[in-house]
Amino acid sequence: MTRIEPLPLIVSLLFASGLMGWVVWSQRPVEPEIVAEVAAPPAAEVPAPPAVPPVDETRAADLHQAAELAPADVQVRIDLGNLYFYAQRFEEAVPWYEAVLALEPEAVDVSTDLALAYYYLEDTDRALAQFDRSLEIDPAHPKTFLSIGMVRAFGNRDLDGAMAAWEEVVRVAPGSSEALAATEALESLRAVH
Repeated sequence: MTRIEPLPLIVSLLFASGLMGWVVWSQRPVEPEIVAEVAAPPAAEVPAPPAVPPVDETRAADLHQAAELAPADVQVRIDLGNLYFYAQRFEEAVPWYEAVLALEPEAVDVSTDLALAYYYLEDTDRALAQFDRSLEIDPAHPKTFLSIGMVRAFGNRDLDGAMAAWEEVVRVAPGSSEALAATEALESLRAVH
């Protein structure tokens, strides 16, 4: 059995986590008025993760009012969940995502985002159970497999399970941004084995 050196493993996992976080972050809806021009970082520097946007409280109040007026409006609940999720206020995102799934149980992206919110709230078991639900909806959902890999690697420290999930991303969605992130994570893990 080969001994795994902890420092290269940690560095590789941090890199993979950052890359996967970027993939998940890059898929968020962006409000046009929030987007700002950003200068490219110098080549020698590692770019900082994106800043957490504050919740636009006026928009949140408008969405809350819309949700109250239209109890069956799925999109307003998705928008509220996303508003809180991307501000890293996961405990506030969860009930909105759960409300969406009560109205539209087959919303696989919302199911996967709910699982990620559970993970960020340090409820790994609940996150993995929700990912299973996502895969019942769509057995080839690349974002779900990518996210499972992240949760297995960092939440459960199950590197074999993480690798299997990332290999599945590459199989079901070759050439996608999720497959790119999964390939990078796999290469990082294999480099230290």
